[in-house]
Amino acid sequence: MKMVAASKLRRAQNAIHKMRPYASKLREILQNLSASIGSSEQSPYTTQRTPEKVLMIVLASNRGLCGAFNSNIIKAAVARMHEVWPEQAAAGNLKLMTIGKKASEYFRKRGYDVVENHDHIYDNLTWEKASAIADSLMKDFSARTYDRIEIVYNQFKNAAVQVLKVEQFLPVEPVADENASMAKSQVDYIFEPSKEQIVTELIPKSLKIQFYKALLDSFASEHGARMTAMHQATDNAKELLKELSLSYNKARQAAITGEILEIVGGAEALKG
Repeated sequence: MKMVAASKLRRAQNAIHKMRPYASKLREILQNLSASIGSSEQSPYTTQRTPEKVLMIVLASNRGLCGAFNSNIIKAAVARMHEVWPEQAAAGNLKLMTIGKKASEYFRKRGYDVVENHDHIYDNLTWEKASAIADSLMKDFSARTYDRIEIVYNQFKNAAVQVLKVEQFLPVEPVADENASMAKSQVDYIFEPSKEQIVTELIPKSLKIQFYKALLDSFASEHGARMTAMHQATDNAKELLKELSLSYNKARQAAITGEILEIVGGAEALKG
């Protein structure tokens, strides 16, 4: 299982490493562009509303045997519900979208409001499938079905380390105040055909890229966690095998010694 996980990890790792620079540059362009346009030109996806209706997207895995990968994600999601969105949860305005059977099963069994699950997406993770889900989320936000959409997932760092992340998917977060003036000073774009059209096309594309990146991160993290867990299981099994072999040899030696003593005792008895 470790070898299989390592093989799958290599492909998933290559995919996320190729995606990150593109996603990072696109976000940088988007932030610079957002800093240069007025409020009247803002996209509907940047509209900041009071988060009365919240959707949390929880990315887990379809299978176990990957250490604390799934349990850490589930604990983080539950903690955020109770600590950040308790009012929305009490009012029934906190919904869940789960991707991964482990998360789907956990939240459904405990009565959480799971409105969608897309467990099948990991069977063949492609841009088209991720883009379709992102489109649906953007439509829900535009229709005011949700005021805030968040993604809870594991970000891939290396095979042994996964970083738990909670990212705001919608609305698009504005440029931080300390970076806003810097971003404005760096903007020196010639817009063609217009700012509005560029924003209209660029923001949805950026959102799809960010969602796909989160899926790739989670997918690579799962295989890294599974490979590490199987490596630890192998080491533990070897250590247990050594201990059992030692115990067996001691018991066998004690049995042989006992038999020898019985034979010697019997021989001495016959001499007497």
